[in-house]
Amino acid sequence: MSYRAPVADIALALRAAGGLDQAIASGLYGDLAASDVDAILEEAAKMADEVLAPLNRVGDQVGAKYVDGGVVTAPGWKEAYKAWTEAGWNALTGPVEYGGQGLPILLGCAVAEMWQSANMAFGLAPLLTAGAIEALAAHGSDKLRNAYLAKLISGEWTGTMNLTEPQAGSDLALLRSRAERADDGSYRITGQKIFITYGDHDMTENICHLVLARLPDAPPGVKGISLFLAPKFLPDAQGNFTVANDLRASAIEHKLGIHGSPTCTMIFGDKGGATGFLIGEENRGLACMFTMMNNARLSVGLQGVAIAERATQQALAFAHERKQGRAPTAANSGASPIIEHPDVQRMLLTMRASTRAARAICFMTAAALDRAHLATDADERRKAAERAALLTPIAKGWSTDIGVEMASLGVQTHGGMGFVEETGAAQHYRDARIAPIYEGTNGIQAIDLVTRKLPLSGGDAVKAVIAEIKRTAEDVTRRNAPEFGRMGERLKEAAGALERATQHLLSKLGGDAGDALAGAAPYQRMFGLTLGATGLAREALLSSSGDAAGQGRIATARFFAQNLLPVVNGLETDVVEGGGFIADAAVALAG
Repeated sequence: MSYRAPVADIALALRAAGGLDQAIASGLYGDLAASDVDAILEEAAKMADEVLAPLNRVGDQVGAKYVDGGVVTAPGWKEAYKAWTEAGWNALTGPVEYGGQGLPILLGCAVAEMWQSANMAFGLAPLLTAGAIEALAAHGSDKLRNAYLAKLISGEWTGTMNLTEPQAGSDLALLRSRAERADDGSYRITGQKIFITYGDHDMTENICHLVLARLPDAPPGVKGISLFLAPKFLPDAQGNFTVANDLRASAIEHKLGIHGSPTCTMIFGDKGGATGFLIGEENRGLACMFTMMNNARLSVGLQGVAIAERATQQALAFAHERKQGRAPTAANSGASPIIEHPDVQRMLLTMRASTRAARAICFMTAAALDRAHLATDADERRKAAERAALLTPIAKGWSTDIGVEMASLGVQTHGGMGFVEETGAAQHYRDARIAPIYEGTNGIQAIDLVTRKLPLSGGDAVKAVIAEIKRTAEDVTRRNAPEFGRMGERLKEAAGALERATQHLLSKLGGDAGDALAGAAPYQRMFGLTLGATGLAREALLSSSGDAAGQGRIATARFFAQNLLPVVNGLETDVVEGGGFIADAAVALAG
């Protein structure tokens, strides 16, 4: 089934959740106008619909291949990437001084959702490049920035993130890759990295690897990790990047999904050491890498939104066409389209509402990042940075869970046809399944949320978000419109549950950390549900009940609030009471 970028839905979410109107009016985005945003969204939709989406199936069926020591991408991949970069899409949010367009992160997220929906495996290449650009721009020397940023921003070169090793997944303290100082000020890197997305491919002439490694005299643990840039090709005497570096992809993984994206095993230093250049300071590489990872975590959250959107579109189209059984409202005795059956309607409403809720959370996060970078007042920038830090693990964790769950509901809507590959519904489920795992598993995101983000400014950051949720609930209640149903009441109840759970976790962090950790995952979910409902409520407030589109948006927000949001009450009990029980019940896992 073909994909159509949901331009109207994205535009509304930019306004309701991302605060686009206020940002433009205040001058936060310079001379960017609403008409510019509309034009960019329309052009991005054409690229997604007409160029990237048609390649999604061939990417899944043919995939990337490891041939003669290198990676060959699926048919059409190189041509599509060339068209995509020549249209300027890779440069959209890049720094202007290095050839970027300097547009807001919020707008970059809006178009990135389209790339990921149209072709998630393709979209992974620019996702990693964007992170490399941010890390290099923030921490690289002038010499490195001048040599590499322009090519990365244009998309002529791509970037990667080399963290994981066979013995060191999320626990980077176990990292073994080595870096030796060379006389010319560069470094020689040796080691093996696994699961490296687009570690090798044939779409660009050069690939810039950001690599974590240890110096010989580095302190143990994560405090002894440095970050290096190791390009596939080094400059020759004339400055042309033609000299092969001592690094290679030795294999690619055979995966459940995202077959078009090569996931490589990388070998550094077969011939004495790959040449690398220090980014930031020695032994401070993890701080530099987190600049890249935070960018990537929001982008992965958008992948959850994107796959949920793609699965929803396909399930909705199938439900209109497929006839089975006789619906309660059927006017004749023949078989009814399955969309007329209440249980199918429930599944489709869950898909549509959850997708829009996850989009809202990601756009809230992107807007906070923009304000953290662009606000003129230092205190406003600090508060925005803390807000972005708080929302990032929710955007990544909750949205990618939603991606898997909605793709699964898409398969269910198709019935038996969903379980066979011909319909394409199974691909969405397979592709979505990696997103809760990479860039920090969702369990790690929940732990980060509870242990590191809740205490920001003594809890003031999370209290400010809860206060905003309460204000939105009040705005809905004041509207007093029958079509809003009990939306305001349900959102107020959820805000209260979230507030109580937050207070409980904050009280546990100083002492019984195990109890707090046990409640982290259900807390992350209840936060996502409540924040997503808030985003949908704001969309409903901006929508008119006088037209069909507005009625649909209000009904979607009401469905989420009344049918999906009440589960936060049970999650609150899990957060507050579940920790001690988990510790007691762990005996069941022995042996």
